[in-house]
Amino acid sequence: MTKKITIEPVTRVEGHGKVTIHQDENLNIAQSRLHIVEFRGFERFVQGRPYWEAPVLVQRLCGICPVSHHLAAAKALDVIVGAGTGDGLTPTGEKMRRLMHYGQMFQSHSLHFFHLAAPDLLFGYDADPAIRNVIGLAITPEFKGLAVQAVMMRKFGQEIIRATAGKKVHGTGAIPGGINKHLTQAEKDEFLHGKDPLNIDKMIEWAQASVDLFKGYHKANAEFIDNFSVFPSNHLSLVRKDGALDLYHGVLRAVDSEGKRILNDVDYQDYGKYIAEEVRSWSYMKFPFLIDLGKEKGWYRVGPLARLNTCDFIPTPMAQKEFEIYKAYTNGKPNNMCMHMHWARLIELLHSAEMIKELLNDPDLMSGELTTKGQKRKEGVGLIEAPRGTLFHHYAINDDDQITMANLIVSTTNNNEPMNQGVNFVAKKMMTGQKEITEGMRNAVEVVIRAYDPCLSCATHALGKMPLDIKLIDNNDEVISELKS
Repeated sequence: MTKKITIEPVTRVEGHGKVTIHQDENLNIAQSRLHIVEFRGFERFVQGRPYWEAPVLVQRLCGICPVSHHLAAAKALDVIVGAGTGDGLTPTGEKMRRLMHYGQMFQSHSLHFFHLAAPDLLFGYDADPAIRNVIGLAITPEFKGLAVQAVMMRKFGQEIIRATAGKKVHGTGAIPGGINKHLTQAEKDEFLHGKDPLNIDKMIEWAQASVDLFKGYHKANAEFIDNFSVFPSNHLSLVRKDGALDLYHGVLRAVDSEGKRILNDVDYQDYGKYIAEEVRSWSYMKFPFLIDLGKEKGWYRVGPLARLNTCDFIPTPMAQKEFEIYKAYTNGKPNNMCMHMHWARLIELLHSAEMIKELLNDPDLMSGELTTKGQKRKEGVGLIEAPRGTLFHHYAINDDDQITMANLIVSTTNNNEPMNQGVNFVAKKMMTGQKEITEGMRNAVEVVIRAYDPCLSCATHALGKMPLDIKLIDNNDEVISELKS
């Protein structure tokens, strides 16, 4: 006989999911799974639509990370209109997109760490849930300043998005082959010299303070942070061709848990040669893996932890200094500690702020050609490093410019197996031998899921045939006919 423990819904994440854990008669954990219980069919919705609509359509997947889908789709369509694979745009087109993207990274990382993750760290994962939330931070004198700071940091990032995409949410700035606007002088001046705290120098100061906050917390709580959930895995991300961290464009690199290259800087247009996806009956989210290693050994992590494991250096000075401290902690080896994702995320927050300042001072944003195009193609792939990890968009079109095929492998899908591994690790650690399962134990399982900052709505699509029952009922509630797939 087994006891079933259900956590539903998983809280402080985007989208809807649940966890089921089975405890056997000896109080050992027999099975634990993260289930995605919603389905959204954007890969089918866009079929038949003109290809140029894709960057606007697909970002409706999400209100938290629409910029990532907007840009990944635009990058795929760049290939289709003959504008290259990320490095073929005009200087203005590429740099405006990069500014948009780093604004997205900055606001999303701020939102996740302070609003969604910090309550577990600062109050404790087993604290009273009535206070263990962002409102709790805001009303606690010790943390009130952090809550206000987080809101202002997110606001700054959202304003960067508005200036580059036209709107803070679901903008239209990126188009096939480039961008549709320049940055104005007034916008540039406001971001560089705006009234405190809404200027880039204050954002850099706060981003550095956020890294310092985590390092101080880690120093005082190393046992918890280092051992809460740790297991070996592969890691995958884009890197710049010289090995630098690049969140907008690059080549695909993967390393194993010891740092050995298992995917060596390949062109992401050929991702289908290296990555496949497995379907399991109990989730609407697929399970990607590296083909050469197979389903059992080929799964990998993406996101901040993976990016700092795959890159060789960070091309901004303050973030590079923090990266060196971060890498020294594991003696240069890949970091497989789940809670260190927050550390990596905050280093990326600092890097994003530095990149925003660098781009704001670039004259190309205010003048120059916005778009380019070349020889048209029927198919294109766009990759970008979304806040949550590597995001794949792949489209094919017909002679009438209609989309005939769309395949999206989103960041959270790439992290599906790692999240399940984390759930299993924490469930066994917290619940083995326990007759009474407390709220704190349940939240501990959620803590490891939240470390990945999952966007469950983005990740919900299936491969193959969907189970579907259709009933036609008359006005007397009697079934006239029924169709089962």
